[in-house]
Amino acid sequence: MINIVEVTEIEVYAYHGCMEEESRLGGKYLVDVAIETDFSKSAATDHLIDTIDYVVIRRIVMEEMTIRSKLIEHVGYRILKRFQNELGNVIKSRIKVRKLSPPIEGTVKEVAIIIEG
Repeated sequence: MINIVEVTEIEVYAYHGCMEEESRLGGKYLVDVAIETDFSKSAATDHLIDTIDYVVIRRIVMEEMTIRSKLIEHVGYRILKRFQNELGNVIKSRIKVRKLSPPIEGTVKEVAIIIEG
């Protein structure tokens, strides 16, 4: 059985970007996570240890988002690798990192990257 655990709109204030002002001022980010897994065991046992814990997902995202990167692609890749290395029973992950109100010319609500693996 294939199932998906989602945690959406994890809100983070972080300091990513290529411009020096982004390293000083920071900005708001939203991170969406979808992890494909098999939670038939946890559905049967009703034990947290038998599934992927939402709290751990959020913790990994928050830890990686605090490490400054020039590119959100880099941050997203680090999050994906942590999921693969630290969470049990991951079949596939999808991470979307959205940078709100990016400092680019014109009015842009957000920019985003999506990484799957």
